Amino acid sequence: MVSYRHIPNIHQEPISRVMFEPGTNVIMTSSESDTASVVFMNLTLKQEPYIWKFKQGAKCFDYSESLQLMVTGGCDRAVRLWSRFVTARPVATLLGHRTAVLDVAIYQPVGQILSYSRDAELRVWDISSHHCLKTIRLQFPCQQPGRIPEHGNFPFLLLSPPPHEQSHLVVGCKDYLALLSLAKTRRGGGGWLMGEGGDTEPKIQSSPALSCVLYSSTLRQVVTGHADSSVSLWDIETGRRQLQILNAHGEDELTCMALDSSLRRLITGARNGTIKVWNLLNGLNLHKLEPVTDSEVAGLACLHDNQLLAVGWSQRIVQYDIAAAKDLYVRADMSWKSSGVHKSDISAVCQCSALGVVATASHDGEVIIWRLETQGPVLHLQRPTQRGVAPPVDSLLFLQHRAGNRKLRNRGVLVSSQAGCLCCWSITGQTHTYGQFYAPEQPGERVLSLSSDQPENTILVSGDTAGWLQIWDICDFALDIQHEPVCERPPLLQRWKPHKRALVSVEVLEVADRSFVLTASADGSAGLWTKDGEHVGSFGQEVMWNITEPATYQR
Repeated sequence: MVSYRHIPNIHQEPISRVMFEPGTNVIMTSSESDTASVVFMNLTLKQEPYIWKFKQGAKCFDYSESLQLMVTGGCDRAVRLWSRFVTARPVATLLGHRTAVLDVAIYQPVGQILSYSRDAELRVWDISSHHCLKTIRLQFPCQQPGRIPEHGNFPFLLLSPPPHEQSHLVVGCKDYLALLSLAKTRRGGGGWLMGEGGDTEPKIQSSPALSCVLYSSTLRQVVTGHADSSVSLWDIETGRRQLQILNAHGEDELTCMALDSSLRRLITGARNGTIKVWNLLNGLNLHKLEPVTDSEVAGLACLHDNQLLAVGWSQRIVQYDIAAAKDLYVRADMSWKSSGVHKSDISAVCQCSALGVVATASHDGEVIIWRLETQGPVLHLQRPTQRGVAPPVDSLLFLQHRAGNRKLRNRGVLVSSQAGCLCCWSITGQTHTYGQFYAPEQPGERVLSLSSDQPENTILVSGDTAGWLQIWDICDFALDIQHEPVCERPPLLQRWKPHKRALVSVEVLEVADRSFVLTASADGSAGLWTKDGEHVGSFGQEVMWNITEPATYQR
């Protein structure tokens, strides 16, 4: 039932790739040979074969019959485009890869070429203009800094379903697979991988919305948490992604994150009530914490002795001991006297070690101060409301420098954000409300995130739902004893719009003796800025930056 034909001496080197075109009965083969790099021969052997010859030959190739186009890649790091019937010279040579090209593919629906090199770099090229549209560095978990990952002979698998359905590219590295969505149709000037919109400049499709962003000064890494339950670690000095954790909580949305006291472990909370602890060095899941309910975890606070506090829609404070935990599963400690204290879902939590207290806020606008020593409530704070309806508190921030200064700890040490109004509270003196002002430029906006410089607390950074960031001078704000709260704005030092959509997180950090502002947006992007509003770059962008060289910033 089966017959075969042996055709010898096609190549002088081992054959690296074979294709067959049934419409023309042509066998196509390649090898890393200078004298027979790619050979097209008819199955009948009645016609002379077409032979392409170039230095170091072809490690891979792809061919499109309808375009009459062949693409090759190899050890010389070049991607070459060839006409079907011209073997003397390529139509174009595409340069940019820094290591050997392992695989190439022609994605005809949008007129693109996909190429992949040994350093796990994927490049997208436009067939007509020969321009590189995008460079994507695939961060496989098996990758180690400074080492080239292992690959098989065929990293690519292009999955092309029927027309008008989503196409995908599968890329293999060691025992991991990356699945990338491809544009369905040509858009703008030529379409692009994972493209959206009709902009003239191709771009990666927006990442899933960000839930939060953190900075570990110990590891000098930025941690971004996304709504699709993925976590990414980025090098603050270059913007390069170091590690990615996918499906951290399965299909449930990641809602909040915190770092432990060593800044080497990450704690994540999800909408389904689950909490996990991760090793930031290798992405290993160290602990799974017992959920007390299936309702959302809205906030996490890790105390100095690695006692973790979790709050959320259960309206209770739950404690976990992750310091001495050796087992994967950690049981919940319900010792806090929190049952029935909050009458609405808890939306935020913040701790102040200098005063030995924790603050929690809820959707009914109430802020409650808890003493760590007794694990019970000691103070209830609430803004006066109009018509009896209080908007939810979106964010809390302790000014740790003031709390640690005996002369200032009776003044405004806690900042809360409620419907865009920032309130500064004293929690130890007789007068509790010290100052309040509306931060956004436009009415009806909210401030979702607050931060301040450490350890001085000279500035306050706020990020609102319109995508604007403000930096306020609070050196003298809310320090004078007042019978009525001061309703004047502190001096506004800087204001800019780092993202088009709401800022879900802002953080002031110190790197290389300079102050920077870290931002994360609901549009899925995270960026780094100088304190003066100069854009250092966006995490995941094609070009890396050097944090010590302003000339490399994305101006």
